[in-house]
Parts: sequence; C-alpha cells; structure tokens
Amino acid sequence: MKLYQKLANELRNHIQQGYFQMGDKMPSVRQLASQHDVSISTVQEAYRHLEMESLVEAKPKSGYFATPNTNNHSLPEISRPPQRPMEVSQWEQVLTLLINKDDKENIQLQHAMPNMESSSLKPLLKKLSDLTKHNISDSLTYGDVKGALVLREQLCRLALGFGCHLHPNDLVVTSGCQEALSVCLRAVAEAGEIIAIESPSFYGSIQAIKAANLKAIEIPTHPVTGLSLEALELALDQWPIKAILVTPTCNNPFGYTMPDENKQKLYKLAQSYDISIIEDDIYGDISYQFPRPKTIKTFDEDGRVMFCSSFSKTLAPGLRVGWIAPGRYRDKVTHIKYVSNSMCPTLPQLAIADFIKTGGYDRHIRRSRQEYRQARDHFIQTLNKYFPAETKISFPEGSFLLWIELPKHIDVVKLGQVSQQNGINIAPGTLFSATGKYRHCMRLNFSEKDMRAREDGVRKLAFLINQQEEELKQVSP
Repeated sequence: MKLYQKLANELRNHIQQGYFQMGDKMPSVRQLASQHDVSISTVQEAYRHLEMESLVEAKPKSGYFATPNTNNHSLPEISRPPQRPMEVSQWEQVLTLLINKDDKENIQLQHAMPNMESSSLKPLLKKLSDLTKHNISDSLTYGDVKGALVLREQLCRLALGFGCHLHPNDLVVTSGCQEALSVCLRAVAEAGEIIAIESPSFYGSIQAIKAANLKAIEIPTHPVTGLSLEALELALDQWPIKAILVTPTCNNPFGYTMPDENKQKLYKLAQSYDISIIEDDIYGDISYQFPRPKTIKTFDEDGRVMFCSSFSKTLAPGLRVGWIAPGRYRDKVTHIKYVSNSMCPTLPQLAIADFIKTGGYDRHIRRSRQEYRQARDHFIQTLNKYFPAETKISFPEGSFLLWIELPKHIDVVKLGQVSQQNGINIAPGTLFSATGKYRHCMRLNFSEKDMRAREDGVRKLAFLINQQEEELKQVSP
C-alpha cells in the first residue's frame, strides 16, 4: 500500500468514527506532512482521494473540512415480491414515461438522465466537432462489428479499475446498455424460460425480458445489501431459472451497492447451479466509493458473467455507446449483435476513446461523483423537510437516483397523473416490477435541474400528497 493510501485510510477512519464532525477543519497539509514524515504531495494526494469520496471538502485559502455521511432517515423495507415466475406487464406505462421526456416545461424528476451541462464534457464535444470537420471518412465508414478497436482498448484500461483483465477481442460495443441487456438475454435463454431479477428492478431490463418472451421471477432485495442470496437459492431449487439479471453496483432504483463478498457469493451460487449472470454495471463508474467497487465480473473464472455497461449515465444517453464483455458467450453475442443492427455509429466511439485516453473521462467522473453526492444529500434533506414523516428514502452510494416509499395508502400512479398536470414528472414504483407492485413508491432523479427547481418540485409533490390524504379522509367511513 502506498503512503498516501495509508494516510487516507487513517483520516477516513477518524472521520467515520466521529473524531471529525460535519464542518470541522481537518489538519493542515503541512501539519500532516510533519506528523507522518511524508511529503507535501503525499498529503495532498491523500486529501484528493478523500475529496473524491466526499469525505472532505477543500475551501480556497482555508484548508480541508470534514463532510461525513449524514444518513439519518428511514430506509425502504426489504421487498417481498411473489416468488413465482410471472409474465411481464407495464409496457403501456413505460411508454407513457418515455414520451413524457419531451415535456420541456415540466420539472423532470422521472428520468435517469445525467447532468449534460457540466463543463468537464467540453473536451468531448470539441473532439466530436473536430472529427466531423477533419476525419469525416473515418467517422462515417463501416466499422468493426465488435466496435472501434481504439474504444475497446480504452474500455480494457477502464476495466482494470475494478479488477478485470480484459482483451479488446473480449468486448462487443452496443447501442447503449439497453441493447446490451437485450442481446445477452437472447444469447442465454429461449422463449418461455425464466430470468431471476431484483425487486424492484429497472423497467428497461424488465421490458427486455418481455420482448424476448421470457418470464421473470422477482427476488426479495434489501435496500443496503441487495439481492437476497438465501431467497435466490430457494428459487433456484424450486424453478428452472436460466439466468440472473442484476445491477449490483449503484443499483437502479434501490441505490444499494452489494458488498464484495456478496458479489462473490452470488457468482459461486450461479456456478453451483450452472447458470449465467447478466451484470448491469451502467452506474458503476459514478459510485461515490473509492476505490471504485468491484464487479461480479471481477470474480468470473469460467466466463459465465456477461458484463454490460454504457456511457449513457456517465456522459450522455444520446451518444448511444454501450458494451458487453460476454465471456463464454462471445461468439453468440457477436452474431446476435450483427443481425440486430450490424454495427454502431463510429463517430461517438472515436470521440469517447480519445476522451478516455487524454484523461478527460477520469476528470469528468471525479467531478460528477462530487456533484451527485452533494445533490443527493440536499435532495434527501429537502424530502425530509416536506414529505410525510413516515416516508422511507434510499441512501445510494452512487448515481443520481432515489427510491422513495410513501405511506401505503398513497397511490403514486394517481399522484403521477396529477403531478404531471401540475408541472412535475415522476416515475411511479409500479414500473419497476414485472407485476405492477410498489404502487406507493416512486423513483426520482436529482441530476437534471438546479437545486432550486428540485426543491420546488418536492414542495409541490408534498402538497399533492397531502391533498390526496385529505381526499382519502373524506371518503373514509
């Protein structure tokens, strides 16, 4: 372990054990350098890593100040879905949600959309412009069915950050993570077979299961540790499950990051039942933790883990650049990708590859992590201020999404219809279940609008919730 890592670990422990409270001034760089007999640059590097974790905050000409976690609210309950295979529904509601994104006048709290106005994206935009002006032939020609080699090389470099040693030939570039998930499902399962999923689960994954004519079995999920391995094992004993589709890092919508030991246990469980894992890691790079959490793919010994991700949540969804590390299913995945749409647009691949290679991606990710973590804390404080006291809220360790569990008598589907008419779009919890569960829940983002707009949206939602409660009182006997 390097000197700066040892120092960072010691300071982290002191913060987490309460030696430094929110707003306390941390020891100066020179003081720590003298105490630990290390260089100024070593202390600065240690503080930089703590800053990336949002454990300290640098103030110009003042030094570093502690900003520890402030998770003092009630978390959602562990989910308890019906543990039997079900046909997937909810498509009409998902389609309505997708259409509503064009409603520019409303406060958009329903979409998993990153902040695309960050100044750290400017080098990427410039590269896209330069390629259009000066490399048009390279940008518009047919490309490799697996994707541009320069991008696959850079993706392999990024994978080292979470302990995966991949070769460019191990990767297939896709049109976003949605296509990656769809291709993987078609590669491992036939119509009528069963896929195990978290509950609640991302509606795009659920609809990909529907499109492949598969069935979903929802597994109880904890808001902190994730998929219940005990419940999954019981389901594997009872049903002929073909694959597990899971988002174990910065989960959408619950927000949890599964502990590394649970990820490894999940892999071993799949190995013992000889089934596949489709791992959706689309939010992994914007985890608030440092170092970045490992993936299930990190523990993959025999190629049964199909790792999927994209730049839709870290850069911009319109780039439509995702990828798969399909392991033992590489040839089948490549064929399905080819017959689906042959290849992905070359221009954004070349621009992103350059953005990674020149360090722009790392700088953008560091900035995004800090911004999203600060936005999370403010958003939770706002919800606690205005929402009913019984409200339960997730505490994500990454991404820009919150799962909110309201009192069970609140109908969030109805709330969503009324809130849209009042200038706020939300994602009702029913979208995140194969069978329309979680009618009293919702998922909200804290990425798109500024702080004032988000607070205004929460205040209006709270008013509409209170209005619904008053209406219920009037009709009660």
